Amino acid sequence: MSEIINLEPKCVWEKFDDICSIPHPSKKEGRMSQYIIDFGKKLGLETISDEYGNILIRKPATKGHEDVPSILFQSHIDMVCEKNSDVKFDFETQPIEPYIDGEWVKAKGTTLGADDGIGVAYQMALLEDNSLQHGPIECLFTVDEEVGLLGAHVLRKDWITSKYLVNLDSEEQGEFCIGCAGGVGTFAEYKCEMEDATSDLFFLNIKVGGLIGGHSGADIDKNRGNAIKVLAELLRTIEANVETMYLVDIDGGNLHNAIPREARATIAVKSKDKEKVRIQVNIFDDLAQQMCCDEEKVVLELESADKQSKVISLKDTDNILSALSLCPHGVEGMSEDMPGLVETSTNLASIKKQGEGVYLIETSQRSSDEEKKEKIRMKVMMSFVVSGSKNVYCDEGYPGWKPNINSKIKDIAVETYKQLFGVEPKVGAIHAGLECGLFINKYPNLDMISVGPTIIGNHSPAERVKIDTVEMTWKHVLKIIEEVMRVH
Repeated sequence: MSEIINLEPKCVWEKFDDICSIPHPSKKEGRMSQYIIDFGKKLGLETISDEYGNILIRKPATKGHEDVPSILFQSHIDMVCEKNSDVKFDFETQPIEPYIDGEWVKAKGTTLGADDGIGVAYQMALLEDNSLQHGPIECLFTVDEEVGLLGAHVLRKDWITSKYLVNLDSEEQGEFCIGCAGGVGTFAEYKCEMEDATSDLFFLNIKVGGLIGGHSGADIDKNRGNAIKVLAELLRTIEANVETMYLVDIDGGNLHNAIPREARATIAVKSKDKEKVRIQVNIFDDLAQQMCCDEEKVVLELESADKQSKVISLKDTDNILSALSLCPHGVEGMSEDMPGLVETSTNLASIKKQGEGVYLIETSQRSSDEEKKEKIRMKVMMSFVVSGSKNVYCDEGYPGWKPNINSKIKDIAVETYKQLFGVEPKVGAIHAGLECGLFINKYPNLDMISVGPTIIGNHSPAERVKIDTVEMTWKHVLKIIEEVMRVH
């Protein structure tokens, strides 16, 4: 147990502390699923699961409230696994280590998993509390949200019986979401010809770091640097100022929904040009800072590397660098209906080695407009085709969630928030993807809203949750349950 169990509300923080102790990366949520199943059965509640790991627990209404419309609370049980490069950590075996830092709860050197572990904790606290007066409650726990909303994709159409859905995956207390963008992933594979390294080559490692990164939807408009883009421009600069430059290896980013914070490459140049490389790296430093937002400080590292027997051919070196340079990244358009909301964007997410001479570039596109989502997807695909990829493809993607301005649960959430805190909450849509888009596709009559405490820096080791907002959201959830009973 950690110090966070002494925070209020204890019923929520104790559950979140338990969640932190159980490894639950995407696609490896088996132990967390079993923990929740055992929890539901121990309470004597109807607990069902599917072959993918999604779980539904039903809590019957307290006596006299059986006719109240059922509310479904929902969160995902997987977490993004990111750590600082100087931290040794195995997300599949080690517990997250939460700690209190002033008004925030953070994790030691890793993502915290408040996205969406806090949501899971709220649900478990609701299910366990026998003092509540309530109508029927359903709690849905989904898997693999962070890797493409996969659990929601496969959710059966005969599970949910509720009229209302309260998603617990929002990240700004007092800001309610009633719509989200749809998204799609676009990929390009490069099969590179490997050549024998000649004896006159000198090898160097180059690394780009110091960037903040963040969520590829929520943070895409903050002008944060993309480490892969910075590295590609640096390598292009070096290439233009030496006789010959070969790529030997390149790696950057980790997740489709995270802006890359770090990227690295090993290159080979003629021995006579090694000092030119050092000069170009120093000159490039100012440009690198311009490619990023003010709060970032780009760190460029250059060091000699061990001699290698193989290098990527000049043609394929050029193809990969062209792909990374041409591939768009960032905001493509803003919403005309909601000022300040990003409508369309794309994220150059990662480049990873798949085998000898084989590299995969991963990107993700988002838009609340399906036509514009398709347009940016095609733009990204063409950047890969013209740069020589023979294998460009997309995943299934996911739909957006069109706002319902006549939503009853939205009205209830707004009114109860004003009653509790005396201020008007913000209501709008987000550029990130939520599982709600898939839920409304399967259950078109669901009336939905998304709420949550304030979480900053999610999908990065800077992730933290504001302590007082956890209690505020808990009180608000309880007030929503109370008001649904009252108005019906």
